[in-house]
Amino acid sequence: MSADRWTISTQLDVSYEIRETPSLLDLDNPTLADVLTSDSQGGTKLVIVDRAVARLYGARLERYLKEYNVPHRLLELLGDEGRKTMGQVLQVISALNEVGTLRASDAPVAIGGGVVLDVVGLAASLYRRGIPHTRVPTTLLSLVDVSVAAKTGVNFQGFRNRIGSYSPPPLTLVDPAFLSTVSTRQISNGGGEIFKMGLIKDPALFALLENGGPALVANKFQSPEGAEAIRRAIAGMIDELRNNLWEKDLRRAVDYGHSFSPLVEMRHVQQLLHGGAVALDCLLSAFIAHGRGYLNHHEVDRIAATATGLGLPTWHPGFADIDLLMQALADTMRHRNGNQNLPVVESIGHATFLNDVSAEEIADAAHRMKRLGEHQESELVRRGTNR
Repeated sequence: MSADRWTISTQLDVSYEIRETPSLLDLDNPTLADVLTSDSQGGTKLVIVDRAVARLYGARLERYLKEYNVPHRLLELLGDEGRKTMGQVLQVISALNEVGTLRASDAPVAIGGGVVLDVVGLAASLYRRGIPHTRVPTTLLSLVDVSVAAKTGVNFQGFRNRIGSYSPPPLTLVDPAFLSTVSTRQISNGGGEIFKMGLIKDPALFALLENGGPALVANKFQSPEGAEAIRRAIAGMIDELRNNLWEKDLRRAVDYGHSFSPLVEMRHVQQLLHGGAVALDCLLSAFIAHGRGYLNHHEVDRIAATATGLGLPTWHPGFADIDLLMQALADTMRHRNGNQNLPVVESIGHATFLNDVSAEEIADAAHRMKRLGEHQESELVRRGTNR
């Protein structure tokens, strides 16, 4: 007797919008209210807000929601990397249950940085096996990276984004004015992801950062040059993700800066922000590329100087720990199905992939990176003494 066998083949049509919406919380701007009420069946809307954002904008947000008669409940979440956990995901799911969120209507809104957006995204993908939501990024990192991606995720057992899903929300509302109240350290943090995109995708973007990095950070990307840098970073990310949204192809240029950094970042989470860890990984990979003959010494110096101009680190003890770097690469290879698929800069603005990088190459690159960091530190001390 032969066994029956069935094959199901289908396609998932995915479309989501990223819309720039200046002055989002102004009372004469109905965009957010329209989003909250357009598909409403009269239920309570859950609005999840990063606690740091709530301190700055909470009263204004409440005034806005009251003006437009939006029935709502505010839920504050902590937005630091250490709180990117399943515990916070379950907290969101509990709140969705308590307000009685429907399967397709009265979708929640998440307002905050990348941690909060990732947590809410994962919660939305799990609740009732998936509900829509709207995200409003408020940091530079979340604006140029998280708001574009289809991924959600939380950290688990010391590993970054070990649990997650692919679940893009239908809409992301972008208001660059939020950046005016973001700390300089967090602006530099977001600059790490823009720096990455310039190096592997867009020579003109890299030139913007190279020529004006300190000014961009100082004015928090509020200038025309800052707006162009943000636009180019978002457009570059969209171009890279469009045909590989579910990451079926594991050779991804946008993984540049994310080969060694995830584990190093988690081991030093109290000291390293994500963008800083990405920048350090970019520089380590640049030294590997230099060793392979792709980049010359002057180009590596330009990359390091541009990172410094953005307020990003160029050395950290975690990137001198060869055992940790090898553990990080081994874990990354598991994520890439056993291959290194290591993106490196072939020339500024263009990437290639390596699959045979040795421990000796990594150790050599780390040693040269440490020497660069020590040289920069001694220069700072010397200049301080001269003053």
